[in-house]
Amino acid sequence: MKTYPSIFNDVIGPVMRGPSSSHCAAALRIGRICRDLMNNSIEEVYIEFDPNGSLATTHSGQGSDMGLFGGLLGWNADDERLKDYEMHIKNAGIKIDIDIHPIGASHPNTYKITLKNKKETHQVIGLSTGGGMIEIIEIDQSPVSMMGDFNLTLIYSDSAADLLESISKMNLGEVSLHSGAANFLLVQSNEKEQRQLLEQIATMEMQLKIRTLDPVLPIKSRKNLTVPFITVEELLQYNKDKNLNLWELAADYESQRGNISKEEVMDKMGRIVDIMENSIHLGLKGTHYQDRILGSQSLNFKKNKEQKKLIPGDVLNNSIMFTSSMMEIKSSMGVIVAAPTAGSCGALPGTIIGTATTLGFSRDQMVQAMLAAGLIGVFITAHATFSAEVGGCMGECGSASGMAAAGVVVLQNGSLSQSLAAASMALQSSLGLICDTVADRVEAPCLNRNVMAASTAISCANMALSDYDQVIPLDEVIETMKRVGDAIPHTLRCTGLGGLAITKTAKKIEAALQGNKSSAGTVSYKSC
Repeated sequence: MKTYPSIFNDVIGPVMRGPSSSHCAAALRIGRICRDLMNNSIEEVYIEFDPNGSLATTHSGQGSDMGLFGGLLGWNADDERLKDYEMHIKNAGIKIDIDIHPIGASHPNTYKITLKNKKETHQVIGLSTGGGMIEIIEIDQSPVSMMGDFNLTLIYSDSAADLLESISKMNLGEVSLHSGAANFLLVQSNEKEQRQLLEQIATMEMQLKIRTLDPVLPIKSRKNLTVPFITVEELLQYNKDKNLNLWELAADYESQRGNISKEEVMDKMGRIVDIMENSIHLGLKGTHYQDRILGSQSLNFKKNKEQKKLIPGDVLNNSIMFTSSMMEIKSSMGVIVAAPTAGSCGALPGTIIGTATTLGFSRDQMVQAMLAAGLIGVFITAHATFSAEVGGCMGECGSASGMAAAGVVVLQNGSLSQSLAAASMALQSSLGLICDTVADRVEAPCLNRNVMAASTAISCANMALSDYDQVIPLDEVIETMKRVGDAIPHTLRCTGLGGLAITKTAKKIEAALQGNKSSAGTVSYKSC
């Protein structure tokens, strides 16, 4: 079944706490699926990370442990208890072992998880694919492909093959047969179909073990899902006789993708903009959190701006201040929106809300700009990546810059072609940007790069509004992003093994933070 990105699943969201959406929010979603598979009863967990992947070096500092444990406890990604995850996992009586050794993982963000209680054992292999998105690729040693956007029913039986025809005839979802450590049928359906399926199974005169896995994404998928376009070239063809703005095309896309009304699309984005604004304003009051590198720096920026000590440029300076504030909220475990990721959560809202606030644009205009930015993100995630572990910071801050540039053009009522050109030029300016986080905290050089992304977005928006020639169309730039990301060395893709992360100062900071961190004694670690 072909999958298509959703603005609210893949691009702008989730609403979360933690340093990294690829690590924390994605891990939490994988943990939620594991909890459902165990029918909410977990006593022991064995987690395996490959030493050649990103998680071997970053699972603790970037929030993978926090997210996964929160998911195993059944929490949401914005739960305020996440910062005390070790205490809560201990109180729940769940024993966790983490083992770093070769598991043959081909993806840098691979979680191999074995779960036990007194009655049963299950194994899950899941991937974090960027921006909080996931794919479950194996259950009980049988290949699957699950993104968390369906209601899933697993029917365990030694006679699963004999059940295939009768379950398929019910026509209540897509049915597949799986054989590994156990035999089961996997049924992908919507909520109504799943309810009917369970009712019919209950009438069967057989002993079956049933597990239901709830969707972890806000926008669900369905059979025969289609979208109006998935490349810029297709968008232009679709718009040939419509003359729609980029935000209107985004509303069309998400309405068809999610099977929801355009009014609901606008309302959902409005709620996201409200969360972003609230986070920015909270950040400007000052933030405090022990386990981080940078203190609250946006307050000094605000003071110097008010005292006119900065180089003039109100739109740029407000965008820098708002971007910094959002990053500080993230680093202090406040609520943010991954847009497109937590590591790049400052640039897009900082630019759009900073520009709109300075120039007096309305909330509706901010919503439209954010929706337009989301559609640019759809093209990026469909054909490249948001994952720094796969494509470097180009995939995170680079993507945010291109999205924000298009959004600023929409704020200024620019044309569709100008919006697309702004995104193209901003992405061109970000090619090859590496990810080398200091001490596994998504703060340095992440803050600088978010601010750079905002600054580039504003510059490229003005260039596009002045009809600068983009030279390379957006589709081709996104294709190039994919090729460049594949060429970036493993040590420069969010592993902490290269770049600024291995400087003498970075290592001193890392040692100091590790010395300050106390362990609740609930997790054992083993490394090859």
